[in-house]
Amino acid sequence: MKPRVVYSPLYAVDYGGHDFSARKFALAAGAVSGRADLVEPVEPSREDLLAAHDAAWVDKVLSSALTTEDLKRLELPFSPEISLAHRLAVGGTTLAARHALERGVGLHCGGGAHHAFRDHGEGYCALNDIAAAILKLRGEGRARRAAVVDLDAHQGNGTAAIFSGDPAVFTFSMHQAGLYPEKKEKSSLDVELAAGTGDKKYLELLSKALRLVLDFRPDLVIYQAGVDVWERDRLGGLALTERGVRERDRLVRDACRKAGLPVAVTLGGGYGPTPEDTARLHANTLKVFAGPG
Repeated sequence: MKPRVVYSPLYAVDYGGHDFSARKFALAAGAVSGRADLVEPVEPSREDLLAAHDAAWVDKVLSSALTTEDLKRLELPFSPEISLAHRLAVGGTTLAARHALERGVGLHCGGGAHHAFRDHGEGYCALNDIAAAILKLRGEGRARRAAVVDLDAHQGNGTAAIFSGDPAVFTFSMHQAGLYPEKKEKSSLDVELAAGTGDKKYLELLSKALRLVLDFRPDLVIYQAGVDVWERDRLGGLALTERGVRERDRLVRDACRKAGLPVAVTLGGGYGPTPEDTARLHANTLKVFAGPG
């Protein structure tokens, strides 16, 4: 049985030469299409979005009617096509989480918008697909306890804020100190890394932290697998090699397998020298989790 990878061609919208290139999604999907079945997500309902976001913000996103201040914080242009891409990504992570609960692993070639707060978007993230998926499945009684493993180079501030004080969700973010966002939120567990941290130190710290996360005994893990930890990323300052990024993914995969915990993978950030570089790293992540060992 082939693994499933959730992906929509509508993710690949044109941001007009922005640092965030949505071409990476199409390129990564193409790289894994031979070994996986690509499954398209369904757009979430307004009610699904309201589980994670305030009504005023949801309605702004649905209508593409963002203010100048909204756009400044989001740091992206916005249009009906971009709005749809972000909404579909919420459906994509929710579907990948369903696959994880059914099969042990769910793969989303997209998602990971961890900077989106309840009442606004930030840092290229309009809607928090991670939070929306967890809250949707919790509302259905499918996953009462969840953990977020966020290994993007940037802190998952929006996810941490949405679940602040929620005892049923453990948020873990391992990220670079002194990097965006300037104001960090408090996750259940934050591990800050010095610029220049390489493979050995990174993997040692991650191995220790994962034990604490899995001690929480969640019913579902959502993994934000940002590849901006790569040594050649333009917006990060960590020093993981391409092999180190793959080892990071294997650590997460193997820890979840050993604990018998379903894991849904989202891609998160990545700003390599070219979209092809970033897509290769994202595809590596999907292949690690799609493969047998």
